Parts: sequence; structure tokens; C-alpha cells
Amino acid sequence: MRNILISFISKFDSLTNEEIEIIADNIKVQSVKKGTVLVKEGQICEVCYFVLKGCLRQYVIVDGTEKTTQFYTEEQAAVLFSSYLNQLESDSYLSCVEDSVLIVGETGRETKMYKEFPKLEQITRMMMEQNLGKSQDEFTRFITNSPEERYLYLLKTRPELFQRVPLNQLASYIGVTPESFSRIRTRILKKN
Repeated sequence: MRNILISFISKFDSLTNEEIEIIADNIKVQSVKKGTVLVKEGQICEVCYFVLKGCLRQYVIVDGTEKTTQFYTEEQAAVLFSSYLNQLESDSYLSCVEDSVLIVGETGRETKMYKEFPKLEQITRMMMEQNLGKSQDEFTRFITNSPEERYLYLLKTRPELFQRVPLNQLASYIGVTPESFSRIRTRILKKN
């Protein structure tokens, strides 16, 4: 796990080798099995996650049906922000779609690390800003696109999900039933 962490941290050339080693020694990394629920609805999210390896899914349950709201894969932060920052009960679940290796962040530990390594705070802020921009773009596309356009966009931007995630979860992510998802897929395959 340490090798995965050091490989990721080393991508940021603003950090020295010594800083990378010290940061790696102070970051909590956890291996989590497929199917593990990290946060449940009604629970306060006390940690944030960053995916080094694997895939996480955020979802809500509406009238007994799971509705996927996001997938998090390598080099993405998986944080239920409202719950984490404001210490409120979560309205979502966060679970592992695959066996995963995660950085586990805690507010107190993060604050200490940022004081000791200001460059780390800058890196984190830059990554969060990029993720926020992507999330806003995805939300706009979801609101304005048809289910078929959402499917095509997902296929274009995150094709690996089609190999890693059960199709019923992909269907709920684009806002359709598994049957509609299958019809969309069939239509698209016929066009190509």
C-alpha cells in the first residue's frame, strides 16, 4: 500500500523526496473489501476518502430503490461534504464497488499536515477545485441531456466503469431502469 501512496504523492513535483517520505509516513491508508459500506444514511461522515486504487459508489435510497449519484475511482476524493464538514447526518451511502486502497483523512490530522506542509494544502485545494468543476459540468450535462446522451457521455469520459461496475448501478447513475439501459445500449451498438 505504501508503494501506491508514494507513487501518487510523487506525481507532485513541488514536493521534495524527504517531504514525500514524511507525508507518506503520516497519512492513513486503508485496504477495504468490495461490498463494504463506508458511510450509511443517517450516519455522520467523520472521515473523507481519497481513492488510490479501486472504485467507490455514492447512492441514496428512494422508495426502496438505490439511486447512484456518483462513482469515485483512482485519484478522486470521495467525500460526503455536507456531513463531513458540518458534522450532519448523511443522506447518502458510500460503498466499495471493488476492493479498494484508500487514503483516510480526518479533520484534525489534515490541519496538522497542512501546517507542517503548506504545499500539501495547495495540492489538495487544486485537486478539490478541479473535482468541483468536473462535478458542476456533470450535473449540468445530467440535467440537460437525454438518457442516451448521458450514456454516450459516460462511455466517452469514463469507459472503464462499464468493465468495473454492475450495469444496474450504471443504469441508476444515468437515471434509467436496467431495462431502459439495455435498450439504449442495443440502439447504440446497432448504430455503430
